[in-house]
Amino acid sequence: MDLDFTGKRVLVVGGTSGIGNGIAHGFRARGAKVAVWGTRPKDDYRVEDGSDLEGLTFAQVDASDSDAVANAASPFDGLDVLVLAQGTVIYRKGEFQMDGFRKVVGVNLDSLMACSMRFFDDLKASRGNIVTISSTAAFHATRGNPAYNASKAGAVALTRTLGQAWASDGVRVNGVAPGLVDTKLTKVTTENPERLAGALRGIPLGRLGTPDDMAGAVMFLASPLAAYVTGQTLIVDGGLTL
Repeated sequence: MDLDFTGKRVLVVGGTSGIGNGIAHGFRARGAKVAVWGTRPKDDYRVEDGSDLEGLTFAQVDASDSDAVANAASPFDGLDVLVLAQGTVIYRKGEFQMDGFRKVVGVNLDSLMACSMRFFDDLKASRGNIVTISSTAAFHATRGNPAYNASKAGAVALTRTLGQAWASDGVRVNGVAPGLVDTKLTKVTTENPERLAGALRGIPLGRLGTPDDMAGAVMFLASPLAAYVTGQTLIVDGGLTL
């Protein structure tokens, strides 16, 4: 049985590309009304770069700017599902500089709280739910990326805490921790044959993850099938962390 989100109102922050875009279209294909937030003007997002905005309501909102989030217009007359898929990373040891560290933490962690608070009342009214997107990096060291690692671990902890805090309000909060997914953020690995081959050797299922794989997990957590699940982060990594 496929999931049915007909009539549900879904906002995917960071839904303009990569994992977030796959999640947005997963909900749309199953009947939901879906809005996405992105940091750049709409015309900057192109299909050839992995950004398919067809059928999605778009708004330009910088989720790392808490004032912008607080003042952003609601995409619908309420909200049933909030997916927090925004994320960034800085390579070449840029996260060892404080400005780089703060930028990554601002996008990957601080903005999760800002967005959750912005839509809490709507989700309480609908008895809806939040799904955060963290990373398997939350569970092991990541060479060269201290801010990415710390922020993703923080996202898992925040998911637990908000899941506990808001359960009595009828708002479930869960997360998905993707492994290696073929997106723009992972090109440093996927476009390097040696690194890619090494990565694949460590994945028992023998392939990279896809945005559709992540969408399936998110939609499960957002569905009645997960009605008794809150505060949890589901690792979706093809067995990478085993």
